Amino acid sequence: FLAHFPNNSELGMSFIPAARVVCSVFYFYFALSPACKDLVAATRDRKLSTFIQVSVVHPAEHISTRYSSTEIVEGTKDPLFLTGVTFPPEYPIYEETKIKLTVYDVKDKSQDTVSRSFLGCATFRVGDLVKSKEQQLTLTLRTSDGGKTVGTIEVNLMKMGELDEGETDHITADAQDQKVKTHCSKGEKTLEFIPINLHLQRMHVHSPRLKDALYDVITVGAPAAHFQGFKNGGLRKLLSKFEAERRNTGYQCIYYSPENTAKAKEVLSNISHLQPLISSHADLLLSSASQRSPDSLKNSLKMLSEKTELFVHTFKDQLVRSALLALYTARPGCVLKKPAVPRNSAEEGADAQHQDHPAHIKRQDSIPHHSEYDEEEWDRVWANVAKSLNCLVAMVDRLLEKDNISNIKEGENEPSAEDCKVLHTGGDWYEQLYPLVVTLKDCMAEVVTRAKQSMAFVLLQELACGLPQCLMLTLRRDIVFSQALAGLVCGFVIKLHTGLHDQGFLQQLHTVGLLVQYEGLLSTYSEEAGMLEDMAVGISDLQKVMFRVIEAKSEDFLPIISGRREHYIIEVQLPAKMFELLPQEIKEGKLLRMYPVLFNVGINEQQTLAERFGDTTLQENINQENLELLKEYYKLFTEKMPPDCLPHFQEQNDLKGLLESLHQNIQAKKRKNVEIMWLAATICRKLNGVRFTCCKSAKDRTSMSVTLEQCSILRDEHQLHKDFFIRALDCMRREGCRIENVLKNVKCRKYAFNMIQLMAFPKYYRPPEGTYGKADT
Repeated sequence: FLAHFPNNSELGMSFIPAARVVCSVFYFYFALSPACKDLVAATRDRKLSTFIQVSVVHPAEHISTRYSSTEIVEGTKDPLFLTGVTFPPEYPIYEETKIKLTVYDVKDKSQDTVSRSFLGCATFRVGDLVKSKEQQLTLTLRTSDGGKTVGTIEVNLMKMGELDEGETDHITADAQDQKVKTHCSKGEKTLEFIPINLHLQRMHVHSPRLKDALYDVITVGAPAAHFQGFKNGGLRKLLSKFEAERRNTGYQCIYYSPENTAKAKEVLSNISHLQPLISSHADLLLSSASQRSPDSLKNSLKMLSEKTELFVHTFKDQLVRSALLALYTARPGCVLKKPAVPRNSAEEGADAQHQDHPAHIKRQDSIPHHSEYDEEEWDRVWANVAKSLNCLVAMVDRLLEKDNISNIKEGENEPSAEDCKVLHTGGDWYEQLYPLVVTLKDCMAEVVTRAKQSMAFVLLQELACGLPQCLMLTLRRDIVFSQALAGLVCGFVIKLHTGLHDQGFLQQLHTVGLLVQYEGLLSTYSEEAGMLEDMAVGISDLQKVMFRVIEAKSEDFLPIISGRREHYIIEVQLPAKMFELLPQEIKEGKLLRMYPVLFNVGINEQQTLAERFGDTTLQENINQENLELLKEYYKLFTEKMPPDCLPHFQEQNDLKGLLESLHQNIQAKKRKNVEIMWLAATICRKLNGVRFTCCKSAKDRTSMSVTLEQCSILRDEHQLHKDFFIRALDCMRREGCRIENVLKNVKCRKYAFNMIQLMAFPKYYRPPEGTYGKADT
C-alpha cells in the first residue's frame, strides 16, 4: 500500500510538494511522475531492475546537472516509479529548461555501492510539457549515440496550483524559510481530500520456540480540514451550532432533525426498491393465473404478500403523516380527493374493474381552508394497500378451493347439479384476479405519490434553512471523511489478506463485523481541539461504510466505491485463489459492517495547558461516547460468536475485565492518562480489530506511541525480558522505520521535539538522546 511511497511531504498519497515553472505569465507548482514501457534488456533472459536519473540543462548552458533519481523497480520491463520528481520554490526552472531522463539497469546492489548499466535516455523542454494538451509527454528512449530505440518513457505533470506573477516576490523572499516544513503541504487546497502521511507498519515476530506472529498498525495524520482551518472550531462544534441556528431560524421553513432527514431518505430509498418488486410479483401472479397453475399461484402470492407487507410497514411512520400535514398547510391550494376503497370481500372485489381509479392531487382555483385536509387520510391511504392485498389473498384461496373440488369430482361418474354450479362460478382465474391486481397497484401508486411528496418536502426544508452554511459544512465533512475512508480501506484490505486462513476471524467478519479502533494523541488546546472535533466526526461517519468482497475478473485489484453520503459500499477484489478461501456467506456478497471507535489522550505541552487552564471536556466526551460503542460491539460479539472463536485469547473474562478497567480509567479524569490508549489497543487486538494511531502529522508523537506499543507486545506476548524493554524501545526509535518516516517527511533524522516540550510528555513517550531537536536541513 502506501507505506513505501517515497515523498518529501507528509501526504503519503501525493507526490512531493511545491515546485515552480517560470512562464511568461504564471508560476506553476508541479511535480513529475515518470513511467517506462517496453524496455529492452541487454540480454534476452535478463529481468530488468531499473531506476531513472534526472538531470537539468539550464537555458544558455550546454552541460547537464544531476538533480535527483527515482527508486529502483525490480523485475519488469514496464516500471512505474512512485518517487515523483519535484523542484522546490527556489530552484530556477523556465520554459526553455530541458530535463534529461536517463534509465539505468541495476545489476548488483550492496549497502554502499550500486552496479548499473546504461539503458537509454530522453530529453524534453519544460515548456513542451506544460503546454501539452494532456499535461503528458511520451518520449522515445534511445541509446547514447541516438540510434537504437530501447523503449518509451511517459512523463506526467502534476500541477499543484498557480500564482499571479505579482506574488512571486513573496514566494522568493520566503523560499529559504520554507525549505523544510514539521507539515507544509497538508494545508494546500489541492490536497485537502488526501490522507496525511498514511503508512502501514508491520512487526513480524519470529521465535524458534513460539509461533511466528504479525502485528499491523496503520499510522495517519488526523483526518481534518486543514486548509479550511480551525478558527471557529471543528465539525462537532460547527454542526452543533448549525443545528441550533436552524431551530431558531427566522426563515419560513420547518426544522427537521438530522435523524428525520435521514429517515426521509430511507423512505424514498425503500419506495424505489419495493414498488417495482411488488409490481413484478403482481404480474407473475397474473401469469400463474393465466396458466392455471396452483403451485405457481401460491408461490407468487407468497412473494407478493411479503413485499407488500414490507411496503406497508415502511410507511407506518409518524414522520410521513406529519410531513404530509405540513406540506398541505404550507401549500393549501393542493387537496386530495378521497381515494377509492377496495371492497372487503373477494366477491365484491371481483367487480373492482368497474371502480374509478384513485384520484391524484388536483389544483383548486380557490384556496381552501386547512381543515379540508384530514391528517387521518394518510392512514386510510396506506391501509387500502393492505385491504387490496387481503382481497387478493381471499380470491386466490377461493379459486384454489374450487379447483380442489373440481379435481375431486373428476373421479365421480355423475356430478350433482349443485356441484356443477360451484364449478361454473370458478371461471377464468386471470379474469377473476386481474381487477384486484389493478386495484392493488392503484392504491400503491397513491401511497407512493403522497410519500414522495412529503419526504421531498422534508429534504427541501433542510436545504431552505441554511443552504450556504450547509454547503460549507458538507464540504468540510466530505474532506474529513475522504481522508478517513482512505485509511479504512487500506486497513480492511490488509486485515482481510492476513486473516484469509483464520476461520474464526472470517466468521466474525461476516457474522458481527470488523472493529476499527483509532488512537488519537491530539491535545484539546487551540487548533488541535478543532482537529480532534473534525476527526471525531469523520471516524463516526465511517459507520456508513460497508464492504463486499468480490472475485477479481482482471489484474486490476483496486477497490470499487459506490453509494452516496448516507451509505457507501466498498467492493474489495481478490484473486480467484484467495477468493475461494472465504466462507460461503462472504462469497455470496454479504455486506460486512464496520464499527469505528476513537479514544484520544493528549500527551504534549499543549495538553498540559488545556488541563490546567483550559477545557478537556471534548476529550472526555469522545472517550465516553466511544466506550459505549465498544461495549455494544463486545455485546454483539459475545451473543453471535461461539466461545472458542478467538484461539489466542480464549478467556472471555479477560476481555470483560479489560473493558471494566477502561471504563474506570475514562471515569477517573486523570491527567494524560495514557493507560486508556493501552487498554483500548489491547482490547482491539483481542477482538481481531484494525488499529490506527494518529496525531497531527503521524510523524513524531505517533512514532513514540507505535514503538511503545510494539515493545509492549514483545514483552507481554513474546517474553521480552523487562531488562531489555527500554533498550529495545530506544533502538526502535533510533534505528527503526519510524525514523525513516521522519526522514521521508523532513529530510532529517530528527523528531520535532525540544527538551522543554519533552518535559511535559509521559515518561515512556520520550525519544532517546540525539534523535530529536531542530529539524532543519
